[in-house]
Amino acid sequence: MFNIFEILKPEQYTELDSFISRHPLGGFTQCSDWRKVKNNWGFEAVVVRDEKGEIKASASILIQKIPLINTCFLYAPRGPVCDPHDEASLRELKAGIDVLAKKYKAHAFKMDPDLLCDEQQFCQIAEKMGFTRFYGPDGFEGIQARFNYRLYINGRTEEELLANVNQQTRRNLRKAQKFGVEVKVVGPEMLDEFVRIMNITGQRDGFNTRPKSYFERFLASLGEHARLYMAFYEGKAIAGAITTNFAGKTCYVYGASDNAHREVMPNYLMQWEMIRWALETGCTVYDFQGISGNIEDENSHMYGLYRFKRGFNGQVDELLGEFDYTYRPVSAKLVDKAIWLNDKLRYIKRTLKK
Repeated sequence: MFNIFEILKPEQYTELDSFISRHPLGGFTQCSDWRKVKNNWGFEAVVVRDEKGEIKASASILIQKIPLINTCFLYAPRGPVCDPHDEASLRELKAGIDVLAKKYKAHAFKMDPDLLCDEQQFCQIAEKMGFTRFYGPDGFEGIQARFNYRLYINGRTEEELLANVNQQTRRNLRKAQKFGVEVKVVGPEMLDEFVRIMNITGQRDGFNTRPKSYFERFLASLGEHARLYMAFYEGKAIAGAITTNFAGKTCYVYGASDNAHREVMPNYLMQWEMIRWALETGCTVYDFQGISGNIEDENSHMYGLYRFKRGFNGQVDELLGEFDYTYRPVSAKLVDKAIWLNDKLRYIKRTLKK
């Protein structure tokens, strides 16, 4: 079985999750519970084992059916999880994905590994395997953000991390504490308030929001690996965030703030409490997630988000981007055209609402 791909059965997913949770490239979107969050997608997992029979490489695949064109799209979010220089294992994973592509009549497969942009050896291997790399300067052109702002803990204490934040951020943290802002880990009973605040944030910042059922599924599926934080001022919820903690990484996935009482700086204190969770659980990194790649433009509508995250004195990580493999070119073109038309219709609808 050495270096031969294997498509796992559901009863083997515990073994898969154990491997992903220990691997430096592991992340919550590659764990098997992610399929429960994305319950409108199918799911399969491909692995490669070493000479001892232990998993040494994996790719968790989401499968999106596109019925009108009778095809499927395969996607490994932040995958694969493996040594990025192990060409033999990467080829075996790809062989397993080829089998899935045939089974589901897929037109394309996409992966966007959590690898920095200087990882050229992986790019060369992927190119030899027939993948096409896609990335854009802004970083939001693909499914996942290509630029992430990350705070590497590097064994520092809470006191050392607090001393490391910039002066304005430290001042805002103290302001939130002075005003009596309370940040609490809460349960799904607070999701109505979280969704209310999320809708306000979406209207203010111009993005579409998800329904309550999605966030219910997110918290229920990831269990102890996910938390809902809420910030309260004078007894009222004014900000919230959903965060994951998996594979040595704490990730700030969703955040929202009310238009009221923004002057008491709830988001700063909420971020700090989530960083403390990363510390308490021995994580190596706190990931603030996506920012624009155009961080020098202070007139950009995304600059304020970057400035907020920068205050915690982490670093910008530029990732490699997406890698696409096309199985059925004609179907792929039809799907791309359908997506383009759908995006065009959404833009027209948004324009008419203004």
